[in-house]
Amino acid sequence: MKHLYFIRHGLSEMNKTGVWSGAASESPLTAEGRNQAKAAGIAAKQLGLDYIISSPLSRAHDTAKIIAGAIGYPEEKIELNSLLIERDLGPLEGQPWDPDLNLDDIADVETAEEITRRAKLTLAHLQTLDAESILVVSHGSFGRAFRHVIHPDIPFEVSEVGYRFPNGQIIKLL
Repeated sequence: MKHLYFIRHGLSEMNKTGVWSGAASESPLTAEGRNQAKAAGIAAKQLGLDYIISSPLSRAHDTAKIIAGAIGYPEEKIELNSLLIERDLGPLEGQPWDPDLNLDDIADVETAEEITRRAKLTLAHLQTLDAESILVVSHGSFGRAFRHVIHPDIPFEVSEVGYRFPNGQIIKLL
C-alpha cells in the first residue's frame, strides 16, 4: 500500500435532518449525497485506485458503488468490512445531533478507545493487502479515529469544524 485515501459517505437523510446516525441506523443517501459520490468518482479517476473497502452500511456502500462505477472498478470487488461501520451510538440513535456531548460519558455508546481499536485493526488489515492505492469508504467518527491512528498528532475527538470529515470528499491519509 503506497497511497491511502478516505471518504466519508455522501450526505444521508439523517445527516440532512440533523439527527445522530450510528452503527444501528440505515440512512439512505440524499440526492445531494449521490451527487457528492458522483463528483468523488470523477475526482477518483486521477488516483489510480486498485482497491476499495467500505462499511457495509448502505450510505457508505452506495457511495462506494457510485465511485466504483465512475472509475470502472468492479462493484463485486468492493470489500465490505464491518470494522468500518459508524460508531455505535446506543441511545443517541435518531436523537437530535448535539456537537457538545462527550460521547464517552454516555452509557452504551462506543467509546473513543473502542472505535480507535477498530481503526487500528483496519489499518493492520489494509497493510496485508497487495494494493498500491486504497480507498476507504466509511463514516465521520470512524474516519476521525482512523486518521488519528495514522496521524496521532491529530486528535480523535475534536470540536473544530476543520477537523471533521465533510460528506463525499476524498482525502489522502497516506
